[in-house]
Amino acid sequence: MLDVRRMQVLRAVITSGSITAAARNLGYTPSAISQQLAVLEREAGTPLLERVGRGVQPTPAGTLLSEHAETLSAELARAEAALTELKEGRTGKLAIRYFATAGATMVPYAVAALRREHPGVWLDLKLIDPGDPLTEVEEGRADLAIIVYPRPSEPGQGIELVPLLDDPYRAVLPRAHRLARKRVLDLADLADEPWVGVDPIPGACRAILEGACASAGFHPNVVVESEDYPSAQGFIAAGLGVGLVPELGLGTPHPGVVVRRVRNPQPSRHIHAAVAARVVGSPAVRTFLEAMQEAIENVA
Repeated sequence: MLDVRRMQVLRAVITSGSITAAARNLGYTPSAISQQLAVLEREAGTPLLERVGRGVQPTPAGTLLSEHAETLSAELARAEAALTELKEGRTGKLAIRYFATAGATMVPYAVAALRREHPGVWLDLKLIDPGDPLTEVEEGRADLAIIVYPRPSEPGQGIELVPLLDDPYRAVLPRAHRLARKRVLDLADLADEPWVGVDPIPGACRAILEGACASAGFHPNVVVESEDYPSAQGFIAAGLGVGLVPELGLGTPHPGVVVRRVRNPQPSRHIHAAVAARVVGSPAVRTFLEAMQEAIENVA
């Protein structure tokens, strides 16, 4: 197989007109240049240069390889420039997975920041809800996922966790409920109440709620299931039950409910970014994470 570097040496000899001049331009000795050319001729299986007076001139085969060397040099230069763009986060693809409440709060601001600072990066955004966004990173389909802790299983190898924020659950009650006058509720205050379930699919969020209720000595009596937080607030406002909703999921509270802090215990979602190790140092990823942190501060 022909060696690209030796082809570039051949082109330097042809354009300069002599081995001595090419050696001076390239910073090699004439003997080193001659050795490179001899190896290239063996690879090509035909003479590439012929002597003319004190200089050399290319054979037809030498001219052919010199022209291809010029093309290859230009392609290599473009490849190096593209690689630099990619390493500096100005081009490439970033696949991000998230759950609904993160998508409504943190993710849009981060996407806008990425568009401003890295317009050449193509974003692959996908909502995974219900379901676990982490699976997309573990199986190589995504670079970054917004996930919830505590969770049933730990991320696999090659994934770095970046803490983003704690998202405490709040008690949501019908406005006329007997407990609405209290500013802070013990979780056990809700033990005998009918509940509106907000996490019908088994997963980290449901496990957090069930674990907190178990710690308070009861299992919630779910009478209505809701697959999203706004609908849950509507059911609660209608007097069908009480519920726990994370702060990020409250948005603008329904006018028919009141929101109260909870203690003993206070359940909370610990939200992290799970980043594939291959992109941890990417400037685009860094920009995305920093923008999410800024969004969190603004929300808070």
